[in-house]
Amino acid sequence: MRTIIMAAAIAAASATAASAAETRDYGAALRRMLAETAGGRCPDDLLAEPLLSACRAQLPQMQPALTALGAVGEASFIKAEGDGDTRVETYAVKFAGGKTAIWSIGHRKDGKFGAAYSLGQ
Repeated sequence: MRTIIMAAAIAAASATAASAAETRDYGAALRRMLAETAGGRCPDDLLAEPLLSACRAQLPQMQPALTALGAVGEASFIKAEGDGDTRVETYAVKFAGGKTAIWSIGHRKDGKFGAAYSLGQ
């Protein structure tokens, strides 16, 4: 009987760990970051330094490219890696123009992200 209880406890712990790894915490922030960047603004309340500085430096190239894709649509969760400050979530982001791009966002500390990048289609 003790073996059955232990097996059940281990299975429950594994399921909890798996569901914790599958949480989708950063999707709304990613969508907002992309929409605001397409609108010509790097969201300083979402981006930590040096990501904020990089966004501002790259804005002249990023804004027209993102605008050409159309409005940000659905962001479908793909995976999460790391924990705490090193957590990075990856999403397939569909744009109104019909293209889908793979984007990752993470390294959140004090509510701001230290990493955001696209892996392309």
